[in-house]
Amino acid sequence: MKLFQLIAILMFSYTQLCAQDFKVKLWPDGAPNQNEVPGEENTTNTDCIVRVENIAEAELFVYLPEKEKNTGAAVVICPGGGYWIEAIGHEGTMVAGYLQSIGVAGIVLKYRLPYGNHEIPITDGLQAMRYVRSKAEGWGIKPQKIGVAGFSAGGHLASTIGTHYDLGKEDSKNGFAQISSRPDFMLLVYPVISFDEKIGHMGSRKNLIGETNNWDLAKKYSNELHVDENTPPAFLVLADDDKAVIPQNSINFYSALKKYNVPAEMHIFQKGGHGFGMKKTNSPVDKWPDMFADWLKIIGII
Repeated sequence: MKLFQLIAILMFSYTQLCAQDFKVKLWPDGAPNQNEVPGEENTTNTDCIVRVENIAEAELFVYLPEKEKNTGAAVVICPGGGYWIEAIGHEGTMVAGYLQSIGVAGIVLKYRLPYGNHEIPITDGLQAMRYVRSKAEGWGIKPQKIGVAGFSAGGHLASTIGTHYDLGKEDSKNGFAQISSRPDFMLLVYPVISFDEKIGHMGSRKNLIGETNNWDLAKKYSNELHVDENTPPAFLVLADDDKAVIPQNSINFYSALKKYNVPAEMHIFQKGGHGFGMKKTNSPVDKWPDMFADWLKIIGII
């Protein structure tokens, strides 16, 4: 077989693995709150990192596994980007492609960015959990096996979902509001967790809640302070040499989980820095997706 034929086959296989099944609008009838988007939505690809900015409409990119592989599990994925852009490739669609390959539905949430309204991302995040759960039967998903994943600021959003959910409001006239928004597990990769000035990522904090010293607002989004016995199990991944979001974010969150005996696993790699996502670094940090898959087996999700 000639080299170019082999390359073509490999490229086709990769495309098929990461083929997006379909996308849906999260708020087809319009979102309940608004922000001030500074310009037209724009997607850039620099050094193979895909970034989206000026997101005005939330969407879900759905990657369903083959029926023969389907485990019934699903993960809603929140890409990072400091609450200013979203790194939707190596922290989104590539993650979904990997999950799809192991029989887990990968669902990328392209959430609206705050741009002056801190309630925008969490509104989209909670709605995404409800939306996926409402589609569970049709999408081959078990409603008690739906988790959330997040990277960097997307990890902040994911941990906010995991600590600020509700179990559904039975008396609501809104059908979606009657559905639980609680994730069944969390994957948090080099996550922003705290808005405490001593350890928090101040860029994410500023972009979400503005330049404010209002501790009540900052406390609301310091998610290590909102863990309780009902917080979902968590798998945390980070690097010791991360200078952008220091490890204390994850360490404090893990400690809070252990205070309430919530199942959790944390891996701190010596090298990896910040933002590795699904990029290949030829270092031990590349192993984290398979380690996460093993953890899903341990907790009975797959």
